[in-house]
Amino acid sequence: MAVCETCGNDYELAFEITAQGATHTFDSFECAIHKMAPRCEHCGVTIVGHGHQADGRFFCCAHCASASVGASTVDHA
Repeated sequence: MAVCETCGNDYELAFEITAQGATHTFDSFECAIHKMAPRCEHCGVTIVGHGHQADGRFFCCAHCASASVGASTVDHA
């Protein structure tokens, strides 16, 4: 069994995710998202979907990107 690095649960169905050369162990997608997903630099929400990137910064939506960096992005084309 392996121990989840987010919650500490020792779980027989734990899985590993490798990103940027580092391997992480989790017992659920919820724990993986909590640990690895970026946060919106404007409102702090966890970015689970595509989000927006402007000036090398991550945002959850076009509104937050515009409010922070004046980026002219839209959610729908």
